[in-house]
Amino acid sequence: MKFNKKRASTKQEIPTSSMPDIVFMLLLFFMVTTTLREVDVLVQFKLPEAEAIEKIENKRLISYIWVGQSEKIQLNDNIVELNEIQELMYKKRVALPNVIVSLRVDKNSNMGIVTDIQQSLRKADTRRINYSARLKQ
Repeated sequence: MKFNKKRASTKQEIPTSSMPDIVFMLLLFFMVTTTLREVDVLVQFKLPEAEAIEKIENKRLISYIWVGQSEKIQLNDNIVELNEIQELMYKKRVALPNVIVSLRVDKNSNMGIVTDIQQSLRKADTRRINYSARLKQ
């Protein structure tokens, strides 16, 4: 006489009722912690050196202006002419009143173009200006 083992007729399943909650929390986490695309620098430049520098924490308020070796001017993602800076920065300041302009100027650039950019920013009433530099080794 053979004995047959009785097996339980219920299957063990993984509970999936909380799966949408977990997926939503992960999605929210990555949306909050991920930074959006950075600006593509189209001009070549070498920053001057400084003995003391201070890092700006809130980068969302910063608008970058690069001045390259060939005195090309880049405002955020676009190559612009000197006469366009005033209008573009005025629009940016109206949209974002606490905007900080970070000037990243090549160390061998002519100081006259920097002065012209400063005058354009002054006319646009954009007076919070930061000058970027590398820490002197």
